[in-house]
Amino acid sequence: MVYKYDFLIIGAGVAGMSYALKVARAKKGSVCLICKTSLDEANTSFAQGGVASVTNMAVDNFDKHIEDTMIAGDYISDRQAVEQVVRCAPQQIQEMVQWGVNFDRKENGEFDLHREGGHSEFRILHHADDTGAEIQRGLMEAVRNCPDITVKENHFAVEIITQHHLGVRVTRRSPHIQCYGAYVLDPATQKVDTYLSKITVMCTGGTGAVYLTTSNPVIATGDGIAMVYRAKGTVQDMEFVQFHPTVLHNPKETHPAYLITEAMRGYGGILKLPNGETFMEKYDERLSLAPRDIVARAIDKEMKIHGLDHVCLDVTHKDPAETRHHFPNIYQKCLSIGIDITTDYIPVRPAAHYMCGGIKVDLNGQSSIERLYALGECSCTGLHGGNRLASNSLIEAVVYADTAAKDSVAHVDLYDFNEKVPEWNDEGTMTNEEKVLITQSVKEVNQIMSNYVGIVRSDLRLHRAWDRLDMLYEETERLFKRVKASRDICELRNMINVGYLITRFALERKESRGLHFTIDYPVHAYDKKEDY
Repeated sequence: MVYKYDFLIIGAGVAGMSYALKVARAKKGSVCLICKTSLDEANTSFAQGGVASVTNMAVDNFDKHIEDTMIAGDYISDRQAVEQVVRCAPQQIQEMVQWGVNFDRKENGEFDLHREGGHSEFRILHHADDTGAEIQRGLMEAVRNCPDITVKENHFAVEIITQHHLGVRVTRRSPHIQCYGAYVLDPATQKVDTYLSKITVMCTGGTGAVYLTTSNPVIATGDGIAMVYRAKGTVQDMEFVQFHPTVLHNPKETHPAYLITEAMRGYGGILKLPNGETFMEKYDERLSLAPRDIVARAIDKEMKIHGLDHVCLDVTHKDPAETRHHFPNIYQKCLSIGIDITTDYIPVRPAAHYMCGGIKVDLNGQSSIERLYALGECSCTGLHGGNRLASNSLIEAVVYADTAAKDSVAHVDLYDFNEKVPEWNDEGTMTNEEKVLITQSVKEVNQIMSNYVGIVRSDLRLHRAWDRLDMLYEETERLFKRVKASRDICELRNMINVGYLITRFALERKESRGLHFTIDYPVHAYDKKEDY
């Protein structure tokens, strides 16, 4: 089956839906939104903390937000990208409000702003402690009410289409690689259909599912990054995997692990050992509000020193009613496993959370492949540099959705559908009866990445990960060529590709910088090689 859409959007989180709404409003062609599961299961809906934007000009300003972002990114962020996101943020906040997103306000109508780690001012807009879910809800309503957007839920993009599929040899040095659409798996027919497009937009989210413990949903398998890399597109900064310092330690829930928002530390939560001792004073003068990379490494080190599987977050000194008001979902979640956060410590530990790297794009979200844009977590705009500042991701997604929409709408009439693209050929393949091979390989990827490519790394560990992933890659490619395309084997291929990229980029960076910390190139006095 062949479909044709002027704008083909792969992924339906805040980036994908924002872009879809903006191009649909421009009335420049048909719009299709491909969603891997249902609209409400995107990574966006798991975000608790909020959205960073300068809205209280009486005490805050753009320069402060820019500097906070540069500091968190270890000064390897792209300053142009930082300035664009920070200065355009207030306008995009207003647009989200117009789409129906509700942010908490004070009695006088002003936004109720939180402060999170690395921020010098209170500038985090939020909706209780489930901001992502509220944004997803508001955008879903707007998308479903827009007759110009076709939504294909439970459809899975297998590959993007380039000259390679027309028989042209494409390498990483080939000029003018172009994207003509994507091959998409329809679960109802179990067939791979051809989706031709003039503009394709990758909004597939993050990579957390390659790790054993992650705050991301199971669908965060790095699909967009892997597809673009296989199509010879440029990726960047894949070594910078952000581990959120505080997910709820519950061995029964690791994929996803329940996130304990950074706003809880901004609210006054204190990190402690189970015996009540504080420890952050040994690592940073900002204590529990230090940037995430510092806090995650500190927790990791304390767990190793003391032989612990978690540390604790203490909010018992705060007013119980206020705590329940600000964090109702966290309160109920902890209560469900026997923890009253107003009287008990919260057991927490780090988990894979956010990919700062991804598909390299320019200020308009344009990738190195012509006619292909990338937005949200799967992209690398340069905003985050070595470490993402808390709550900068959702605002990045909507700002770049805006610039990409404007750029692509201005250029869409220059392109035609490529009618020469062949349909997907699975002749000679068979239905896969060896599902155990796939499930076991997924477990192996998780173990490899968590054990060897985690918060603290070494060249020895990274080389071991490389060797193990190489073996899994060869096995999986042989299986992929034998069987019909299915979501599970495609996700496994993508996870292996992403694991390889994280490992390769980590080996190539011969320094400890931002989120990438290696004992072969330590930087801080307290981070000595012998400590690990």
